[in-house]
Amino acid sequence: MKNATLLKNPGATTANMMNSDDSAADEPTPIHIRRKRYSGKNPRKFSEKYKELNPELYPEILQKVTASGKTPAGTHIPVLMQESLDALQLAPGMTGIDCTLGFGGHAREILSRILPSGKLIGLDIDPIEQPKTIERLRHAGFDADCFDAVLSNYAGIGKVLGKRGVHEVDFIFADLGCSSMQIDDPRRGFTFKTSGPLDMRMNPQRGISAADYLQRCTVDELAEILRENADEPHAERIASFLAGKSLQTTTDLVQLIEGAAHDLSGDTTRRVFQALRIAVNEEFSALDAFLRTAPHFLKRDGRLVILTFHSGEDRRVKKAFQQGLRDGIFREISEEVITAGAEERRANPRAIPAKLRWARV
Repeated sequence: MKNATLLKNPGATTANMMNSDDSAADEPTPIHIRRKRYSGKNPRKFSEKYKELNPELYPEILQKVTASGKTPAGTHIPVLMQESLDALQLAPGMTGIDCTLGFGGHAREILSRILPSGKLIGLDIDPIEQPKTIERLRHAGFDADCFDAVLSNYAGIGKVLGKRGVHEVDFIFADLGCSSMQIDDPRRGFTFKTSGPLDMRMNPQRGISAADYLQRCTVDELAEILRENADEPHAERIASFLAGKSLQTTTDLVQLIEGAAHDLSGDTTRRVFQALRIAVNEEFSALDAFLRTAPHFLKRDGRLVILTFHSGEDRRVKKAFQQGLRDGIFREISEEVITAGAEERRANPRAIPAKLRWARV
């Protein structure tokens, strides 16, 4: 009878049949839950891209997506990698800071070059993505002796070092802006391509959302934000449509922008989202504080390397480096801005706006 039962139910195990007369028979049989099907040949929604979101289990999918010139969902392809490493001039035994840990791509390459006996302190303000990156780097073999992760904005670099009794480091690296895994996840509210809550906070546990920020803004305040943070040429007109409005989703915001910009450039939506993200996260004030203090934590010949992704960031870095050179804080700065080559721009379109500058104390 047992054999017959097995034939009728191929999913039953011999162990289950042997225990049919004891207490184990009372335990519920595990139910197999099939993965939710998606429409079409390929998954379109972020939540459906389970293979891309689990790169350790599906490395071939990651390679396929990357080879097509796209960034796999939930990941981030580091930009200007070799140029960053060249500017840092790393050597075994160095101690330094990665101020924007992100997905950990730059950190991983930095660690491989400062070991053995080197140490990297990785800062990040995102409590959602940082634990994943820590686990990723630990899995790659970088333990607490060489890699120390801290939940902190880079503006707090002095406080972080002070708590660790570190007065000077050999290098400081910062890759500014928003990471791909933050932009791609509609639940974070950074993207205008997919509907999600109008949040935009790097750390959702602090500050106010983009929705609340918009509702509190006057037309004049928002117009200034659009000009300063995104060089929006139609700032006043756009602000008059958005300021003081009660919105809940990114789609709500997109529809209002489209209503205001029906005869304007198609880049208006992108610029508005950028300006709001910078304002909500106080990115420029944090960058200004970082540029004032970071050089003072570098050893002689130490290097400060910064990657920016739009003109507002780059202007600040350029002026700070030039002023630091005049004041004698820096002994050398990069003569020209460094950008991605044709091959990288083709393989990773998100590298196109990237600009790298470095300074040596």
